[in-house]
Amino acid sequence: MFTFEKIGIIHSCFREKFGIPRQPGLVPEARAILELLPPYNRPEAVRGLEDFSHIWVSFVFHACLGDEWKPTVRPPRLGGNRRLGVFATRSTHRPNPIGLSAIELEKVEVGPGKVLLHLKGVDLLDGTPVLDIKPYLPYSDCISAATGGFAAEAPATSLEVRFSQDALDCCAAVPQLEALIRRILSQDPRPAYYGKGNGKRDFGMKLLDYDVQWEMNGDVVLVNAIIPIGEKSIP
Repeated sequence: MFTFEKIGIIHSCFREKFGIPRQPGLVPEARAILELLPPYNRPEAVRGLEDFSHIWVSFVFHACLGDEWKPTVRPPRLGGNRRLGVFATRSTHRPNPIGLSAIELEKVEVGPGKVLLHLKGVDLLDGTPVLDIKPYLPYSDCISAATGGFAAEAPATSLEVRFSQDALDCCAAVPQLEALIRRILSQDPRPAYYGKGNGKRDFGMKLLDYDVQWEMNGDVVLVNAIIPIGEKSIP
């Protein structure tokens, strides 16, 4: 039996699972900070890491702890209509809930008792425990002849995203908020079972310190409201 100790924790713009991109790098505006925890928060532990543009982050799917794993899953890329083996997918519901993401490293910040890695294009939930960090090596990690099975290409961004004036006014006060929301929603974060036959139209997600509310109308997303968490929307 193995026991792993977390070396750090993620402080992410994603406050809940719904809305998180299905792979890293799909939403460049999605940022997070990886905070190293004692006794690993020592500047010498990351010496030289600033020379790398990307890192591998091994982490725990902590929001899935206790969930039962299954030998087959329904990948969203296949519309949720076809089962594949769990080890042929990147499903969060695994025998051991361990994730792995290649993420852009914007900068390394060190100080007395503090080591922070600023990340860009994350697919990580706020509070995610980190098990390990390794530098991304282009000469070996980028395999030009590799094939991608059912996910050979990046998912299409087919949805048009519009904002109400109230939503735009809120975005104006927060740098990059509009771009972040627009990129996330254009990729349709809804589960695969929300197809054309599903009648649900109103959705919401917690992003940064806001409750983002939107509605679907065909292939158009209308962001109706962006409400600071803790405040109530007006009926």
